[in-house]
Amino acid sequence: MLTRHPGSKSIAKQEDKDTRSANMLAHSWRALRRPSTHYSFGTLLTVGVVAGIILWGGFNTAMEATNTETFCISCHEMKENVYREYKKTIHYSNRTGVRATCPDCHVPKEWVHMFVRKVQATNELFHHFVGSVSTPEKFATKRLTLAKVVWKSMKATDSRECRNCHDFGSMDLNAQKQNGRRKHEQSLKEDKTCIDCHQGIAHKLPAEFVEAEHERYEREEVPCADCHEGMARAPADDDWGKD
Repeated sequence: MLTRHPGSKSIAKQEDKDTRSANMLAHSWRALRRPSTHYSFGTLLTVGVVAGIILWGGFNTAMEATNTETFCISCHEMKENVYREYKKTIHYSNRTGVRATCPDCHVPKEWVHMFVRKVQATNELFHHFVGSVSTPEKFATKRLTLAKVVWKSMKATDSRECRNCHDFGSMDLNAQKQNGRRKHEQSLKEDKTCIDCHQGIAHKLPAEFVEAEHERYEREEVPCADCHEGMARAPADDDWGKD
């Protein structure tokens, strides 16, 4: 007389359960592949296209919403630090009234590059939520590190965002001041990019960087007037005694 093993009953139940799951999965897959008996192919295609347009439109709307200066300075770290500095520069206010906003300098125009930049920005959101630069003191401590990241990125793209407005091919070097013209001519010969010389054009330079650059220029005996153009001219008579 044969006897059933005590565990065989539970094994059989598990096998039945696995079989039912496999059958259900196979049925669902066949249903997805089989044309609908209730809706025509044209209806399903139209619904799919409309849904795709809505999803794509929503995605692009979200991309554009995060590509504004208002969004950039919605974080107090930006509004209370670099934005205040930027408002004192020529990129914010100038005689021509042309303003370069945060996205103009830090977000690519081309869609693919823009998407990559948005993905990279998730790291910045992480540091916002953990409070890495939540106070002016913390920001000052990390200023050099943050600046180097931006400079490296701009150098890697040949200052792509700068060239949206500034391009050597469109420059009239003869209309520039002597020092600027000489520097730009030198940059063309040495294949330099904008960020090689204009690191502090929109934001305060890190103190450590300024100190290191001064020491390097002293060693190389670079004239002060190469950077401080105003020092190249003698003061006019009516300048004497002015603070």
